This record gives sequence, C-alpha cells and structure tokens, in this order.
Amino acid sequence: MFVCHNQSCGARWAPDEVDIHNEGQGPLFRCPLCGARNHLKANQGRDGAVTYKQIPREHVAKTPPSAEAKRATPPRRRS
Repeated sequence: MFVCHNQSCGARWAPDEVDIHNEGQGPLFRCPLCGARNHLKANQGRDGAVTYKQIPREHVAKTPPSAEAKRATPPRRRS
C-alpha cells in the first residue's frame, strides 16, 4: 500500500493502481488524485521480480539550501 505524501491529500493506493516510473530522480509514482510525486525504492528479488517500497517523506533527498541560493543569485557580470 502506498500513501500520498502531499499533506492535504494522504490518499492510499495499491501498487497496481499507480504508474511507477523514473523522472530522473529514481523510481516514483504520481498520486492519481493530486499529482504529487512520491518517491520509491526498487528492490530486486532473487527471482528477478522487482518490488517497490515507499521512501518516508523525511528521507527524500532535498535540494541543499546552498544550491537553492546559488540558483536564486543572478550571475555576476565581469568588467
């Protein structure tokens, strides 16, 4: 069972009800109700079958504050 991490949504979904794909940041599913991105971890069994486990919201890698500050600062002009 997967749970949408969007605070105002919180909908529960069975694995067969969501589309799991990679948007460049690892496997995730978008909540069918609100569209929020919810990150997953892929595990491959000995038989080759892939299962997914939801990553808790507090463990999802976030952009470091220093990277956000660099993006928000306009480029310097050379004289």
